[in-house]
Amino acid sequence: MKMNQKLSWVLMLGATVLFSQCKNADNPEPEDPNELITTVRLHFTQQGTTTPVSFAWRDPDGEGGNPPTQFDAITLKANTTYTLEIELLDESKTPIEEITQEIEEKKEEHLFVFTTSPTGLLTYTYGDQDARGLPVGLTGTTRTGNAGTGTFKVQLRHQAPVGGVAVKDGTPGPGSDDVNLTFNLTVQ
Repeated sequence: MKMNQKLSWVLMLGATVLFSQCKNADNPEPEDPNELITTVRLHFTQQGTTTPVSFAWRDPDGEGGNPPTQFDAITLKANTTYTLEIELLDESKTPIEEITQEIEEKKEEHLFVFTTSPTGLLTYTYGDQDARGLPVGLTGTTRTGNAGTGTFKVQLRHQAPVGGVAVKDGTPGPGSDDVNLTFNLTVQ
């Protein structure tokens, strides 16, 4: 009787360990954690010019805590082509850490996603890609439509490999957000 009881305990313990291992295999952790980004600067340079107009979001203490100290509204000219370059910083560190270069170095793990509402207000074309030919979005071209107002959402998807397997597939689906900001947009 005692032998059956001990055997039951051993089997239950084994089953618990087995099921917990299966659960971890189904949802493994990414190999590279998300970046802390406290500043996003969008630099729009009108085609034919060299001086950009820049718009920023700043949250120096990071997520939570105090609200952002800067969240610019974007104003661009109608029916105009711009080069868009993105600058990312972590201002919670001293000296300030330049995150743009880190994203460039790990571009196989990152994808910027740009969403405009209404859709015809501004369109984006990727200007860079990773070694597998998938888009990144640190630089690209935007084209404004007719005058109007709406929003321009900038999302940086962190798509680090899981279990040594790349998850980035050129779509926003896999991964998590390093940045998810919605700027007010005026095209005039």
